[in-house]
Amino acid sequence: MFSRAPGWLTARPIAHRGLHDRARGIIENMPSAIDAAVAGNFAIEVDLQPTADNEAMVHHDYELGRLTQGSGELLSLTAAELKQVGFKHTAEHMMTLGDLCARVAGRVPLVLEVKSRFDGDRTLVKRMAEVLASYTGPVAAMSFDPEQVMAIRELMPEVPRGIVAERHYTEGEWTQLPREKTREMTGLRHAFRTQPHFVSYRVDDLPAPAPWIARNIFGCALLTWTVRTQEQRARTTRYADQMTFEGFIP
Repeated sequence: MFSRAPGWLTARPIAHRGLHDRARGIIENMPSAIDAAVAGNFAIEVDLQPTADNEAMVHHDYELGRLTQGSGELLSLTAAELKQVGFKHTAEHMMTLGDLCARVAGRVPLVLEVKSRFDGDRTLVKRMAEVLASYTGPVAAMSFDPEQVMAIRELMPEVPRGIVAERHYTEGEWTQLPREKTREMTGLRHAFRTQPHFVSYRVDDLPAPAPWIARNIFGCALLTWTVRTQEQRARTTRYADQMTFEGFIP
């Protein structure tokens, strides 16, 4: 039922949102962060958001403003409009998933996180499936949302899929979700349904029973997020297969 992710997923550390460094003008999820990660031969993790015209955009936040000029939800703007949005610390612009694939061209693995509003909408995964159908490089997809992982399983069965997880879902944004959703996420209760090839787990929550079982009983690869300190790096070495890192060069 379960199968382990391919070896390339854990062969090299994974640069969180690319190899970004604001002090050098390299901003997360921007082209220069992608280029820096490729130059360092690191796998690349990026976030994907849907647009008003059903494009897959490389960006973490649901709304403009933290890194960009302007305001408003990405979902309310088209890809063409978002490509015109200015950023506060760089002259670069957002990429579509297609732009990202063309830029990386299979040179390093891509790990794509599907951002979700937990509303069951599969539009983003459908667009990912269309773009990735012609991409020959190593790529994996994952999400916090089990329903999006199910969409990946059904629409892109050939793409290694993972669940992004942590030990508790009782604070912050998680309190806005219905209890039945956070209950299924807790302890990876959805795993027999989603059948992930890998788990990307919050590093400070390790060790924990659910990822141990996923890794050691069912053979899932275990990644950590987001490693920023030597203590977190040591925790990854002890309990997991590879890290998603930022703020230093491994």
